[in-house]
Amino acid sequence: MVSEDEPVAGELTIGGRRRSFTIRLPRAVPDGRQVPLVLALHGNHPEAGGWMMREWTTFDKQADTWGFAVAYPDGHEGCWSDGRGVTTADEAGVDDVAFLRAIVDRSAARYGTSPDRTVVAGVSNGAFMAHRFALEASAQVAVLAAVAGGLPAALRELQPTHAVSAMLIHGTADGYSPIEGGYSRHRGPNGELRGRTLSLRETAERWRTVDRCPPGPGRTRTTAFSRRTSADGGVGGTRVVAWTVIGGGHTWPGVPAAPDLAEPSTQECDAAEEICRFAEPLLVPADARRL
Repeated sequence: MVSEDEPVAGELTIGGRRRSFTIRLPRAVPDGRQVPLVLALHGNHPEAGGWMMREWTTFDKQADTWGFAVAYPDGHEGCWSDGRGVTTADEAGVDDVAFLRAIVDRSAARYGTSPDRTVVAGVSNGAFMAHRFALEASAQVAVLAAVAGGLPAALRELQPTHAVSAMLIHGTADGYSPIEGGYSRHRGPNGELRGRTLSLRETAERWRTVDRCPPGPGRTRTTAFSRRTSADGGVGGTRVVAWTVIGGGHTWPGVPAAPDLAEPSTQECDAAEEICRFAEPLLVPADARRL
């Protein structure tokens, strides 16, 4: 396993398109431990890229603390083909699942990261894409973390081959992607509604069903600023946590909202740190998660 302080640039050709990303490797790795890879997916903006998640979150710091590698992929024209059918990447037929799969494989081959214990984490359009990748590449993905983005309704019936633990974080005051679910703000050519996503509750229920978690309400922990409901005991020890951020907007917890985004942001926790803490005991190999 190679250790680096600075991210390493990478490029792949997928479906005839040149795609780029960077990987930040941890400074130190315990002997004999295969390092997991975190894919950090940005939201939809014409100028967005992996650099945004690197600057906006603390995943670089978490890489050293937890001994994880972190990849920061660049979306196609600032967005992802997340399955809702509303983004530029969707409309262009971009195969982002193949792109992210290739990053996992490239990192495993060059840097020795685990090929089947990936953590995919995203916000907004990146969260929708994280759901899609976890469903379609479940043999590679051990943990999903979706911030401000429920499961796209169009993907609801997809049946993954492996169980995936899920941390689902959503704010009650999210004005862009409401916690109750709904349609995209991007209407069709005739003004029709499209791109529906499920609510936080429905999304958690779907992942609990996928993972075959035992029935029941689960365990709930409540603070002044959040409510976390956990369901344990899925295949391979998988877990699903639905984390309601009370008063939180379309933002990444622990980071102030962008100046051009008038949405409240909670400082109760650091989402990147919480995702790594959640993921660390759940990095189960694919054989143990097979459905």
